[in-house]
Amino acid sequence: MTRSRLLGGGTAGNEQLTAVTGVLLIVLLAVLGVTILFIGRLIWLHLFLGLALLGPIVLKIASTGYRFVRYYTRERTYVAKGPPHLLLRALGPGVVLTTLVVFVSGIVLMLQGPSDRHVTLLIHKVSFFAWLAFTGLHVLGHLPGLGRSLQAVRAEGPDHGLGSADGAAGRWIVLIGAVLAGVVLAVALIPHFSVWTAAGAFPHHGEH
Repeated sequence: MTRSRLLGGGTAGNEQLTAVTGVLLIVLLAVLGVTILFIGRLIWLHLFLGLALLGPIVLKIASTGYRFVRYYTRERTYVAKGPPHLLLRALGPGVVLTTLVVFVSGIVLMLQGPSDRHVTLLIHKVSFFAWLAFTGLHVLGHLPGLGRSLQAVRAEGPDHGLGSADGAAGRWIVLIGAVLAGVVLAVALIPHFSVWTAAGAFPHHGEH
């Protein structure tokens, strides 16, 4: 496999990786949202998905951050492409910060157990609603260009030969690796789910 098929792609490749990771996150986060509605019965799935999402989330932040770094360090092709819309740039720090707070507080909650959850649970809830607002606006802002990016991904996907375009193989390897890393982490921490899945962990229906 040539170097270009692993590391090539430039700004278009970065955009495609960011787009497909974003769509994956939207789907998984929608499922996670369903578990919130039935948290008493689906707490195990809520915990598992929350941990499994960490891999794709890190990849999404990294791919987006990479574009910013290349643009602000004046790399020619990224400067030519231009920065994201001003509103999206303004939303970016809020999306990243609230994402970190939601997921870090969720991990702390899992490790603390239900008996010591009160302050951490409040942080988790408040940051979740802030995250929902920032992320909703972020997704809406990216919708116009999402279809074009996904069409490009489909054209170079596994059915058309993995690595058939510059950087395609590398992008698929990174994406699959991020998903697997999150799943491995979730599986490794399953023993910590027991204090939450035990009877009585959620005395009030719908508590998150």
